[in-house]
Formats: sequence, structure tokens, C-alpha cells
Amino acid sequence: MELGKRQRSIWTGAALGAVAVTALVALLAFAPGASARVLHFQGKTVKAPSSWPVYRLSQHPGMCVRLDRRAVYLGTPAANQSCPADAIGRRRAILVEGRAPAARASAIPTGQKQIATASAGGAVFTGLGFDACATPSQTSMNAWAGSPYRAIGVYIGGVNRACSQPNLTPTWVNTQTASGWFLIPTYVGLQAPTSACSSCAKLTASGAVKQGEEAALDAVAKATEEGIGPGSPIYFDMEAYSRTSSATSATLAFLQSWTQKLHALGYVSGVYSSSSSGIADLAGQLGTGYVLPDDLWIANWNNQKNTLDPAVPSTGWALHQRIHQYQGGHNETYGGVTINIDSDYVDAATAGNGGLVAADNPIGEINLIGAPEPGTVRVKGWTYDPNFPTATTPVRVIIGGRAGAPGTSEYELGEIANVARPSVAVQHPEAGPNHGFDSRFLTTVSGSQTVCVYALDIAPGEDTLLGCKAARIPVAVTISNLRQTRRGVRAWITCAWPEGTICPGWLSLRTSFKVATPRRGKPPRIHTVTRALGHRSFHLAGRRGHGFELGLTRGAKLLLQSRGKLRAQFVVAIPGGKRTAVLGLEPR
Repeated sequence: MELGKRQRSIWTGAALGAVAVTALVALLAFAPGASARVLHFQGKTVKAPSSWPVYRLSQHPGMCVRLDRRAVYLGTPAANQSCPADAIGRRRAILVEGRAPAARASAIPTGQKQIATASAGGAVFTGLGFDACATPSQTSMNAWAGSPYRAIGVYIGGVNRACSQPNLTPTWVNTQTASGWFLIPTYVGLQAPTSACSSCAKLTASGAVKQGEEAALDAVAKATEEGIGPGSPIYFDMEAYSRTSSATSATLAFLQSWTQKLHALGYVSGVYSSSSSGIADLAGQLGTGYVLPDDLWIANWNNQKNTLDPAVPSTGWALHQRIHQYQGGHNETYGGVTINIDSDYVDAATAGNGGLVAADNPIGEINLIGAPEPGTVRVKGWTYDPNFPTATTPVRVIIGGRAGAPGTSEYELGEIANVARPSVAVQHPEAGPNHGFDSRFLTTVSGSQTVCVYALDIAPGEDTLLGCKAARIPVAVTISNLRQTRRGVRAWITCAWPEGTICPGWLSLRTSFKVATPRRGKPPRIHTVTRALGHRSFHLAGRRGHGFELGLTRGAKLLLQSRGKLRAQFVVAIPGGKRTAVLGLEPR
């Protein structure tokens, strides 16, 4: 795995014409007094520091165009570059190509909309995989068809990507997935503030949230360019770092923002990191409400071909959501082709076969998952079953995780995918346009939840996970007209549960205040005391509101008399969550 790769781009040279000159440098600025040389290549001119080596790629077959080295490369990178899997950091490089690369331009005809043809909902793969710094050529992939590997990590972009990627195109993606390979799209963005990569661009504590969102936006743009569509995972490569309090806090903020933005854009979130740093920090957030990535890629070079790791509890990421990088950079040879790789045991989301129209399972995508009102969830997208292309496909929503996870709640929405979506007919003319859905339903679940949407297979085949996204569902109860009365506190409570249901709940009133405890020869000890002031149960019909009065206990009245005023919390709890309001109390 690459430790980190710094990347920026500028154009240099005058009157370039048809000659492509890509300067892959942080800044092509010379220090005062530094000498420079003028280079001529195919009739064009480029200036570079005189201390930088110059490589004519035609004289160095298979040379790795390393973006993390101070060098000038003249010519077109070879299809079979000999790159180390552990290339570190991006410093400066200038690549001057003799002609504009045509492969990508020919992959998508001019004037036609690009359609990502990788698996719309991703594909879980279990088995061996590898990752290499530079995407292998088609010749190399053909040679490795006899290897034990069937998954491959591909570096789609990022500010710290180290190797050039002349082979990575939509055509390459489609060819591999159609041949039975599963892709692990990887994005090498800003690294932790305490990253071991000295030449890597780092994230900042103050900008971590925005930087994580920007990384996700760029990653989705890069994935789309390569034909890796919505529903597929993108793994952020967060290399090993020192776990200081500030570094951990900033890195977690960055990764949470990355995950939230990927979910909003319809992609699955993955994170690669060391078992001893990023993975340990993410595992420490289990059960805290932190928005976790959907899948983990754990770097722990113990040569164990499984997904077990001491840093990750057995209950975390347990539903085919882990990759284990068990061996670092080394050479392996199949079909006469040698590649320097990291080895992985995969049991997680990948980008799979793009030819899903001919498959048995439903296809589709999720465009929106949200909670527009208390106790309400909204899902929007499209789906259909290729075996019955004009039929309406049923949809199931699971709140709390994927199918089979403990503590989840399932909602059968039925055959709702019958709304007109002309874009579906454009991409899948055999299905017609009426396969969209936009549905709202009521739920008793609340809080930060993972909401997963499944298209139910009609037959034959299996149900398809269209996608999961994080949503914060407001608890389905509201408080209004809260005030103190002679006997206690009165409020109007409304429950948003479905009409015809009973909404059971519990009202409570409590307060906290400081108390000083004297100590001989020392300053008094100040501690906080919490006291219950009253409580009662209630039953409320769904979609109805009612006024309830909560009387104060005798102890509460005595406490008010002794302290004069109290700041109290009024709590309404129902199955699935609670709401809290604050009011001041005075003796009456």
C-alpha cells in the first residue's frame, strides 16, 4: 500500500501545440539563486531545476513514473511500469508526453453522456486480492488470470497518489469486471497531521470537516470518470500516524465528513489504515453515535489470510465489511508477468461486474435517504428486476444496519418502484421508464441511524442492496407550551407515530446543582448533585396531541423552598428516543 503521495498539477512550456506537457509538481518555483536548465523535447521547450535527473522513457522500458520524486520524464509512460507497491509521498515530478493520450478520449464518444457501468450497488467479494501502485496493463491482467487473486485495488486519485495511471480508463474497468475481477477503488487524499509520511500533504484540525467533504466530492468525480458508479465503495487511504489526542480528533472529524458526503452522493464509504492507528481510532467510536465507514481495510502484516484483528471487536464491521492487508510490498509472478504488490484477504464491498442487465438480481441506485420530519424516513431512487423488466420491484428498508445485523428494524414498502424516471429508460430501454420510487414512512426508531435500502428479487436471484446512508431521525415526539403550574409542570405532547397506534411514554423532571462539601484544612469540594423532581407515564394515540401535567414530589417542593430557584429538565421518553426541554422553576 502506498504510504502517501503528494499531488498537484500545472502546465509548463511555451506554444505546446499538440504536445502534452504535464508538470506534476507541488510548485515549479526555483529558490533564489537556484540554477535551471532548458530542455527541448520534440521541438518544445520546458524549464526544470538543473539538479533534477532527466529520463527519456523510450530509453528506459518499464520505468515507473514516480510522482514522489524530483525528476523530469520525457515521453509516454509504459503500459507495464515497474512500480513498488509502497511508493511514499509526492514531492515533484514533471512529465512531458510527446502526444496527448488518446485512450481516455476514445473510451467515451464525443457528445455522449458517460454512464458508469460498474456494479450499481457494489458487490461483496470474499477471497484473495492485491493492490499495486500503478494499475496493471490489460496484458498483465490477462497473465494474472491464473493467479489466486480475484480482487485488485486501484488508485483512482487523491492529492497524495504516488504513481501515474495511464492504464486506468473506463474501458479497463469494464473489461476487468466483465472478466470476473472485483475492484477496490482507493483514494489517497490528505493524511493525518502526525502521519509518518514527511512528504505528504496533511489535513488540518481547523479544516478537517471541509477537507473530508472535498475529498469525497473529488473521489466521486474520479470514480465516475473511470466508470465506477453509485453503490460502489471508495476506500480512503489513511496511512499510519501517531495517535495523539489532537491528531486522532482531527483525523476522525475528517473521516466522518468523508463518509457522510460519500453517503449523500450514493457511494459506500471505506477506510484503509493501520491496525494500530486509524483502525484503532475508528473501532473506538463504535456505539458512540459517530458516523462510521461502511467497510474497513485493515493493514496488519501478520500473514494471516482472514479478517480478524485485535483492534476491531468481533461485533464491529461483522457483515462482510472487512479487508485485511496481510502482507506488504513483494514481487509475485504469474503468466510470466511480475508485479510488486501488497496482498489482501477480502470480505467486503467492492465494485463488481458491470454487466448486471443480464444478471438475475435486481439493479438500481439510491438518490436520497433522509428524515424530513420527526419519526419519518424518506427514500428515493430506482430499481427493477432484469428477469421481469416491466414489473414493479418491491422495496425493503432496514434501519440500524444491513440485513442480519442485530437490533435492526425492517419496513416492507411493497411495490413502490413505479414512478416515472425517463433516465432509466435511456440506460435500460428494455425496462421502460416507470421504475422510480420516492416514499415516506413512519418509524419508531430515532437518533443517528444507518438506513439501508434493498430491492427484493422477484425470481430467480437474490435481493440487492441498493445502498446505505447515515440519517439522523428526529424522535417522533414534540414538546410545546411548557410552563410551570401550582402543582408542577404542564406541557402539550404530540406523537408522530402512525394513526391508530398507541404511543406509550414517560414524563420526568430533574435538576442538577452544585454542592460544596466542607473539608478540614482544605478548600471545600464542589460536586454536582442530580435530583428527580417528578415522573409519570402516559399513553397517546398516534398522530395526536394532548396536554399533560406532571406534579412535583414533596422532596422537589422542599428543595425549591430551600434553594429559591431551580433550572430543570423536562424529559419526554418513548420507545426509540427522547426529547428534552429546559425551564426555570420557582417556589409557589
